[in-house]
Amino acid sequence: MATRWGICSAGRISHDFAVALKTLPAEEHQVVAVAARKIADAEEFARKHSICRAYGSYEELARDADVDVVYNGVIHPHHLKTCLLFMNAKKNVLCEKPLAMNAREAKEILDAAKRNNVFLMEAVWTRFFPVSVEIRRLLAQSELGEVKMVRSEFGRPLMHVPRLLQKDLGGGALLSIGMYCLQLVLMVFDGEKPESIQATGVCLETGVDETVVVTLKFSKNRLATFTYSSRVELPNDAIIAGTKGTIHVGLKRKMWCPTSLIVNGEERHFPVPEPSLPLNFPNGTGMRYEAEEVRQCLLKGTVVF
Repeated sequence: MATRWGICSAGRISHDFAVALKTLPAEEHQVVAVAARKIADAEEFARKHSICRAYGSYEELARDADVDVVYNGVIHPHHLKTCLLFMNAKKNVLCEKPLAMNAREAKEILDAAKRNNVFLMEAVWTRFFPVSVEIRRLLAQSELGEVKMVRSEFGRPLMHVPRLLQKDLGGGALLSIGMYCLQLVLMVFDGEKPESIQATGVCLETGVDETVVVTLKFSKNRLATFTYSSRVELPNDAIIAGTKGTIHVGLKRKMWCPTSLIVNGEERHFPVPEPSLPLNFPNGTGMRYEAEEVRQCLLKGTVVF
């Protein structure tokens, strides 16, 4: 039986997610409904993606009995309200990153998932790319020996994007792009909390962060550094260095949606499928991997993930 998706919001990221789902077998993934704040937007989205039902409110989507899981693609500050709406309606949720604006909101969302016994996952799509799966395999088999250093950078000139500049829109470079560097570090060190954190950065007049350099120290004298910026273009790659070798991630300056890596000098490629419609973001069909992870978790009866 197919996993039946509802899509919350008709924005650019939701478009790419719908295109990504089309690269998966139709007998396993189906989009059955979309909701937007304006019915005209939902109807246009539905026509473009051949979705049978369009709603002009998120509440209507929450009441749709045919929806198994909701992809939540609204902007950051609305994640709390929409996640609670769907989970209180007993809907499973895949919520775009960042899950919440702060720790208090994150706890409220997690508590709601547990209270309603529903599946909840933050859509950190990078974690599910084949490149990330390969990195975890290499680390688990100690191909690099003991990892001693991780270095990552992600910077794009995004000062023309209002959502990244305004605090009330969930702005700030950390929430939108810096988190990709941090998630890589935490993946490599298996979720371990650092012993110390040092950060130096620049904030905009609007009160959100623009460019930051971070150094993390972990146990056993292991270090990580990452730099992120919404002002300038950076190399947008990463290095994982161990006592027996290195992994270079993001050969095409796309460490957040990687399709290749170099392991001890050997280049390996993991291409994503071609899209059926133009995409808004690079390698957008790579969202198929997180969608398939959701399906597998639902089949296994997993809840909060």
